Amino acid sequence: MPHSDDVFIVGIGQTALGELWDQGLRDLGVQALQSAIQDAQGLMPQALYVANMLGASASRQANLGALICDQIGLAGQAEALTVEAAEASGGVALQLAANAIRAGSADVVAVLGIEKVTDLVGSDLDAFMAQSLDADFETEIGMNTNSQAALLLQRYLHENAFPREALAGFPMIAHANAVNNPLAMFRRAINAEAYAKAAMVEAPLNFYDVAPLADGAAALILTRGSHLPEALREKAVRLAGSAVVASRLALHDRPDPLFFDSAAVSAQRALDKAGVNLATLDFFEYSDYTTLHAMLSLEAIAAAPRGQAWKLASDGSLALDGNLPVATMGGNKARGFTLGASGVFQALEACLQLRGAAGANQIPNAHVCMVQSLAGNASLAATHVLTRFAS
Repeated sequence: MPHSDDVFIVGIGQTALGELWDQGLRDLGVQALQSAIQDAQGLMPQALYVANMLGASASRQANLGALICDQIGLAGQAEALTVEAAEASGGVALQLAANAIRAGSADVVAVLGIEKVTDLVGSDLDAFMAQSLDADFETEIGMNTNSQAALLLQRYLHENAFPREALAGFPMIAHANAVNNPLAMFRRAINAEAYAKAAMVEAPLNFYDVAPLADGAAALILTRGSHLPEALREKAVRLAGSAVVASRLALHDRPDPLFFDSAAVSAQRALDKAGVNLATLDFFEYSDYTTLHAMLSLEAIAAAPRGQAWKLASDGSLALDGNLPVATMGGNKARGFTLGASGVFQALEACLQLRGAAGANQIPNAHVCMVQSLAGNASLAATHVLTRFAS
């Protein structure tokens, strides 16, 4: 029997990802949320947390909670608000939703991640994306997340003295896994030769080192253990532990820019709350919006020693049949990077694995996983440990 204080994800829904020019924020949000409610057998949310980064700027639409509630018939009935924590918005919204349930504010809560990056293109979009950095000391001089990641990767390569070609394994794993994700933006495998020939985006980051921006929406329906219907127990996924931790915003203020301390602390706190450890995890959905982020995330959770994460991409450890599979449905790199919505996509894909519904990408007997979302260059990290209902 579930404990009355346990929080479960009982409904999931998502849209396809890509350049969805003919759909707006409300179209995507309604589609994903209605799918999640249907998956939860009609369980209606009493509160809605909308995770989004660019709505008020790129899409000129704030107050997304009210917008979506109105569109799905919950106007005048549900609490609703927008959660903005840059690229980690989805992970933070999930924790807020769980906290609302545990506090007794609601029995059923929806989390909706939604982003429409194609509402802007070119330099305007770049400027809005850079808002997750320090406006006075970083964006003011032309920095953005990719340029910062490139500088960090250059330093990482220098300190650890290994060939840049060894990084190819990270996007290769993501793209191989996306082949079997019918909603992914890029469903085509790549090889080391393609990686080597790819054009530079921000040297030494090339085209395959940087996640492609995508439109899309994903939704989750959460409920408490005492409210969990018998009919939903087979597919229920327990939110066993969560933690959100902030670091210093600006890179130049960090004592060690090559260590994501927010990711390390939030991961350990989430594992401790769940009563498990790293060895217990069956897979890890990391925040791979560049190859640099993938490596430093693995080192932050102690899956690899400092300066050694690059080895995991070629020794089979991160593959679907490895010790710690990652990006199991393509990750941000091949599924598509929906910025503030990405954390909800990560949690949804983790639920597919834990339900045994990941198709050709299914990890056998998956019981426990960790999902981590990062804002900026790990200025904030939101980490969740999810388990199967029976675990």
